[in-house]
Order: sequence, then structure tokens, then C-alpha cells
Amino acid sequence: MSGYWSGILTILSINIIMAYAIFLPVATGQLNLGGAGFQAVGAYGAAFLSSKYGLSVWETIPFAMALTALVSFLIAFPLLRTKGVYLVLATFAFAEVVGGAILNSTMLGGPMGLSVPAFVEYQVPVLGALLVTIFIFYLMATRFGLVMRAAHDDDVVTDLMGVNVRGIRVAAFTIGGALAGLAGALYAHSFSFVEIQGFNASLSIYVLLYVLLGGTQTAWGPLAGALFFTMLPEALRVALPALKGWMGLAMGFQGARTAPDESWRFVILGILTVLMMMFRSEGLITRVMVEKLRFRHHAVRLARVDAPA
Repeated sequence: MSGYWSGILTILSINIIMAYAIFLPVATGQLNLGGAGFQAVGAYGAAFLSSKYGLSVWETIPFAMALTALVSFLIAFPLLRTKGVYLVLATFAFAEVVGGAILNSTMLGGPMGLSVPAFVEYQVPVLGALLVTIFIFYLMATRFGLVMRAAHDDDVVTDLMGVNVRGIRVAAFTIGGALAGLAGALYAHSFSFVEIQGFNASLSIYVLLYVLLGGTQTAWGPLAGALFFTMLPEALRVALPALKGWMGLAMGFQGARTAPDESWRFVILGILTVLMMMFRSEGLITRVMVEKLRFRHHAVRLARVDAPA
């Protein structure tokens, strides 16, 4: 496989893991705009152990997950006292605090970053994304997942039914933090270098968009959102020059034509995002859509069974 496609698969796998990391708190009704901060904790935790102590990825990745889960658990109690836009601002502030602390830390390389000796091929992030996806689908099918959805739909009624809504949200926040730590560690070991500028506000916004525009009602939503928003810019990288050439021929322009500026990919992506928010505010994948597909599939199977031989 070419270096280009292995890099794309690596980024896609990390984005899928991060989408599920943010999906878990969102599935309980808590918006998290601090994804970049949690990923940075995991990435720098793994990078520090690899660069300073020469530990292998099988040691650094579990440590990064445990560290980020612990940080998530500790900050969940004060953060989850807030709701709505205040929670969004609180998680965003946490990410900024993490970024500022790393930027001013000489032990972690400051603005120069850290090199990561231990390297993993693209198969490791792909396997990680596959295992995380299976885990999330399983989790959402359990009683815990049912309670998470109940807390999202109506936390007051869920609390009256005897469910510890706060405990469920803290647990979801903690598990999401562990997944963000996994994504950060895989990022560090896949690209062999970390710098805090890569964990900025744009990353937090993009990851939250994966979840919100993909759909928060089922585990299919974050997967669809990560696939769409990761692969669309790459598809536009190829499609835009071809489109410009076709338009030039159609209008009779002669001579060489330069490729469109890279920024146009993100202009189109932004327009599509706005249109999706206007006409598909519930996300690409909804619970009703999944249930209809399941019902149709079940009906087809019954028809095949009942059909005469």
C-alpha cells in the first residue's frame, strides 16, 4: 500500500476512535468540546514514556488510556455540574488549559514538541478503530447503553426511575476519555512526533461535528460522520482539478489550467456542513432509519423463508 493511503487510513482510524470518544458523553446529553485536550494528554503521555524511557507501544498505549481516563474521571465531577453552553465552554477551557500547560512545559518539549521512537504501522490504528467500533456497538446494546440513551432523552424521568444519572454521565465521560487517550497514543506512535499546535480548537470542533452531523442517536452516526468528513476533503482534492478542467473545456478556455486552491476544499466542506445542519439537523444516521432498515431486512428474510420451494 502506498504511503498516501496508509496515512489516510491512519488518520481515518484515529478520527473514528475520537468520534466515539466524544459520542459517549454526547449520548448521555453532555456536549464535549474538549476533545483536543484529552487527545493531547494521551499523545504526550505515550510520547513521554517512549522518548524518555524507551518503553514499547504495548506499555505506552495502556498508560495513555489509563492516564486520560483518570484525568477525565477527576474533572468530570466539577465539569458535569454545568449544562448546555456552559458545559461546552468548560470542556473547551479544559482543552485550552492542557494546551497552555504543555506549551510551557520544558519536560514535554514545549513548542518544539517531542519525538516518538516507537513506531506503529497503519494496521495498528485500523485494528484499534475496528475494536473500538465493536466495543461501542456492544456497549450501546447493553443495559448501560439503554440508560445512557434514557439520560439523553429525559434525565429527570430517568432519575425518578431510580437511575443514578450523574454516575452514568461520569462513567461515559471517563470511558470517552480513555478512548481519546487511545487515539492520542496511536497518533503519537503513527507519526513519530507530537506538537501541541496539532491539538488545537479546530480539532475539537471537527470531532464534535463528526458526532453531531453523523448522528447521536445510534452508534452508526459517529462512524458515518468520521468517514464522511475525513474522506470528503481527500475526494475533493482529486475531483476539484477534474471539475475545473471540465468547466474550462465546456466554456471554451484554452491553454494550461492551474489546480484550484486547497482552501476551496474546505469552503465546499463548510457549505455542506451548513446545509446538513439546516436540512438534516438530527444527523446522517437516525434511530428511525436504522429501525426501518432492520424491519425491511427482517421482512425480506421472512419472505424468503415463507416462499414455496
